[in-house]
Amino acid sequence: MKNASLIIAGCGPGSPDYLTPAARNAIEQAEVLVGAGRLLELFPNHRGEKIIVGSDIEKVLDEIDSESGRRIVVLVTGDPGLCSLAAPILKRFGRSRCEIIPGVSSIQTAFAAIGMDWLDARIIDAHGENPRLKPASLTKEGKIAVFAGRKDAIAWVVSLAKAIGKGRRIYLCENLTLDNERVRQIEPADLEKTEASSRTIVLIIKEDLFR
Repeated sequence: MKNASLIIAGCGPGSPDYLTPAARNAIEQAEVLVGAGRLLELFPNHRGEKIIVGSDIEKVLDEIDSESGRRIVVLVTGDPGLCSLAAPILKRFGRSRCEIIPGVSSIQTAFAAIGMDWLDARIIDAHGENPRLKPASLTKEGKIAVFAGRKDAIAWVVSLAKAIGKGRRIYLCENLTLDNERVRQIEPADLEKTEASSRTIVLIIKEDLFR
């Protein structure tokens, strides 16, 4: 750990196997662990204080602030740079006070599962609310990845897929790296009827990129 008093550690897409040694080392030295319940459960024997992250983010930030002076590690799913608690923490406490330990993201894992690079992928966050994007703005994208762990998000993806036209493959990637992982190619009509996991990535890829 560096001199930063607040560490934001990426914990990977789900399985403890995807937690980096750097993150494990920081967590072992932490006096306070902050994270969602399922992340804290990964460290049942940790002796530090634990703060559970719920829906009230401001309350969590206040609790972190009250622990100033102690070694604090905030656990975030995937990579801190992709749709995580890192953004409000950096805004509240400043970059000079924080250290970020990157992690394996579910986006990386999803593309790896279908054997494709993601350098030029358009990443869309629909996990919290539906994006305010016009389908026309996405018609030229060859690779689209959507954080889609909600029923309404799946419906939004279906409407997007129909709007941008044919000639694309859709992959539903659920519970990546976990025992119940499921990655499958799916048609919009079938996706519309699917109750996807809260840990879901949807990939929409142009067909000609597979040739």
